Amino acid sequence: MSTLERAKEHIHPVVFPVSAGIILLFVLYGAIFSDNAEEVLGATRNWITANLGFFMIFTIAVLVVFCLWLAIGKSGDIRLGPDDAVPDFSYLTWFAMLFSAGMGIGLVFWGVAEPIMHFAEGPQLDSVEQTAREAMLLTYHHWGLGAWSVYAVLGLSLAYFGFRHNLPMTVRSALYPLIGNKIHGFWGNLVDILAIFGTMFGIATSLGLGVSQIAAGLERVFDIPGGTPTQIGLIAVITLAATISVVTGIDKGIRRLSELNITLAGLLLLFVIIAGPTLLLLTAYFDNLGAYITNFFSVLFAGGTYEDPALWTAETAQGWYGSAEGWLADWTIFYWAWWISWAPFVGMFIARISRGRTIREFILGVLLVPTAVSFLWFTVMGNTALNLQLTGAADVVTPTLEEGATVSMFVMLENLPAATLTSIVTIIVVTLFFVTSSDSGSFVIDMIASGGSMNPPKGLRVFWATAEGVVAAVLLAAGGLGALQAGAIATGFPFAVVLLVTAVGVAKALTMEVRGRTVVRSQDMMVQDHTGGMSDEAQASETEN
Repeated sequence: MSTLERAKEHIHPVVFPVSAGIILLFVLYGAIFSDNAEEVLGATRNWITANLGFFMIFTIAVLVVFCLWLAIGKSGDIRLGPDDAVPDFSYLTWFAMLFSAGMGIGLVFWGVAEPIMHFAEGPQLDSVEQTAREAMLLTYHHWGLGAWSVYAVLGLSLAYFGFRHNLPMTVRSALYPLIGNKIHGFWGNLVDILAIFGTMFGIATSLGLGVSQIAAGLERVFDIPGGTPTQIGLIAVITLAATISVVTGIDKGIRRLSELNITLAGLLLLFVIIAGPTLLLLTAYFDNLGAYITNFFSVLFAGGTYEDPALWTAETAQGWYGSAEGWLADWTIFYWAWWISWAPFVGMFIARISRGRTIREFILGVLLVPTAVSFLWFTVMGNTALNLQLTGAADVVTPTLEEGATVSMFVMLENLPAATLTSIVTIIVVTLFFVTSSDSGSFVIDMIASGGSMNPPKGLRVFWATAEGVVAAVLLAAGGLGALQAGAIATGFPFAVVLLVTAVGVAKALTMEVRGRTVVRSQDMMVQDHTGGMSDEAQASETEN
């Protein structure tokens, strides 16, 4: 069978052309009418955050509670695959892969910037020490269980229906308990198309953040201008690297890059712990964690109804929720939409690498381990920067507010030993996170666009990897960070509805299985071979659907 014939067999007749066509139209629109695109994206972002922000908060809260139910419920012992299935990857490799795909660029980008910006522009409490603690609490809130519950719910759904019941490894399968075999029709196509859009714009947002930080680092370390031309050039180079990685497959390129990336990030983290205020950081980790646990539900459900605008600085005097420009809209609502837009990508990716694990093992692993590591990262980077600010050893706030969040990490590192070396390592880490996010994302989009094939053709992987880079470049040219955020929010909101429906579908299916009832009819299953790819019979069935 030729490459072209194999590609045709793996292209979903509706999802692929519709998704690719609309994305192409967006690219042309953004490239030709960039000023208008910036205006439209900004207006869309403001309308969603001002009018529908409460729904995003509600969605995340529901997903967190749902994950807690899954972790302690009777269905926790159900295995993601046949009852005798064993995990494909070790714990260490599993954590490295899901973590690199899940939040890599964001951690490096916001590790210093977010605590500093919350400290400077967030709620101003009775003392600077209390304000600093509140800044860390808000950072933990945005990067904690709320974020990973989004990935866990969709990832569990995909792994459960795909590996245990042999349904297509696409988002549409989560609807099976609700609409049965109609998942192969209009509603299933719509859900998969929304998943592709969410993944495309969610990754584009992260890639835009990544290249802007790389450019800022190159400018500070090597005096290379870090403007838009440089950033677009970086996107081109790194997209090429991501394309090469995704062509080699999940067990080679993606896996090896993930492990290398985690190693370098871990070394950078260890260096800051040793070179920074070590004892303070050890204490701060548990202090921050205690504040997060104590205030978990109150912060999770907080909509800003009773917040006093007087507690905020002039830049955010409109308060938490008073307008589209409010602090809650700029931070929490954006984060929730960003995580939701990433849900198809990260959810499907961790589903793909989680075959053989139990539901309880999956939920606890996905929720707790990455969250604990994220908290450690933000404590080390954020509290080190806050300590420099509070002790007067260095001013981190002013460069962050005047030059942007892209320089915050480098400003902090400049006040520690071996600043040039660690800045270069940071640039490498961001670059590798860029590559692992892009190659993993293109692999996942290709799985969705092919109707669930877990080994899609290389040519289609190249197409989607290239498309991600182009979309990121267009968004940067059409308004920078604001346009990137707008794209994530605009695609995140409709997929929030899909996630809630997914949770209902999973709950219904697990309840049926616990009670001994048939979840999926045998005639609706797809036969998969032992490698995770579809057999010829399954491919033929998929093509017919």
